[in-house]
Amino acid sequence: MKIDSLPSPDGFGMPAEFEPHEATIMVFPERPGSWPYGAQPAQKVFTSIIKKIAECEKVYVAVSDNTRKVAEEAFKDTRNVNLLDIPTDDAWARDIGPTFVKHPDGRVRGINWRFNAWGGEYDGLYAHWEKDDAFAAAFCDKTGYDYYDAGNFVLEGGSVHSDGAGTVMVTESCLLSKGRNPELSKAEIENKLKEYLGAERVIWLPRGIYNDETNEHVDNVCAFIGAGEAVLAWTDDENDPQYEMSLSCLKVLEAAGVTVHKLPIPDVPVTVTPEDLEGYVFEEGEDVREVGERLAASYVNFYFCNDYVLLPQFGGENVESDKRAVEIMTELCKPRTAIPVPARDIIVGGGNIHCITQQLPKGVKS
Repeated sequence: MKIDSLPSPDGFGMPAEFEPHEATIMVFPERPGSWPYGAQPAQKVFTSIIKKIAECEKVYVAVSDNTRKVAEEAFKDTRNVNLLDIPTDDAWARDIGPTFVKHPDGRVRGINWRFNAWGGEYDGLYAHWEKDDAFAAAFCDKTGYDYYDAGNFVLEGGSVHSDGAGTVMVTESCLLSKGRNPELSKAEIENKLKEYLGAERVIWLPRGIYNDETNEHVDNVCAFIGAGEAVLAWTDDENDPQYEMSLSCLKVLEAAGVTVHKLPIPDVPVTVTPEDLEGYVFEEGEDVREVGERLAASYVNFYFCNDYVLLPQFGGENVESDKRAVEIMTELCKPRTAIPVPARDIIVGGGNIHCITQQLPKGVKS
């Protein structure tokens, strides 16, 4: 049911991702312009992620008429997986799913933001996004969660991070982009975040990851791992365009009193190969890829589930940087286990593990 008030005055705020989950939301992939070769490689890695998460919490998986049978077969022997018949335009559950807020008494409600394919008519990535925009409300209705509707305010789940203690982190490059809410000032956008997420302060990072087609979502460059503690994508290579971008973020985080741990990006840029390009089928009005295009690969695009940290691995020339990322996150995220996930078949779609997952906090339906 839609709630006609605001979360913050009602006492609700956004928990941190590392707090206990009731479930994770995902969408089984099929869009040919995102997932090459009939989405089969992507479906394989999505399946492995869903099964791992299902070891420690429930997983809701949205399916279409095209993907239901494949998903039924994939999860026929897996407990904790619940298939939901909700049509979508693509599989980025983080950005199209509801953002959940929680009351100190344990009640959990969703938020339905407007979704416009990361920029709408200005610089959106595909021409039609009606199903994705309808997903958050449809999910809440199907699962029995009350939700707030943010009206015409455009926001994606990947563009906000909360430390669960009153601080929300975003990037200026995304939230101030002309394709989101150009009629609102920075101060007005910040006020919206405070009203809906219960935030006491908003940290505005200047930039995200180089060539991130979402206008540089925060979840690809920096993530909270504790109250006032975060990991930041980093490179020591001053000739890499990411260097200045990450340095500008580091200065803001340190000024805000956040404890920062550097998480180096892959040693070798991950790019679109000729073999990748052969597998895509792009629609008219959809953003297309090119051979050699640098993908926005970052180890910060990990996901906390109840027992694990699911960490992207890119393979090939990045075996050593993959290993380094696992070692760093294993040390930082105890007692959770860092699980390396071969994720190149996700990054070819444009995002990674965090982008395809959305947490539902542990609590009671309001």
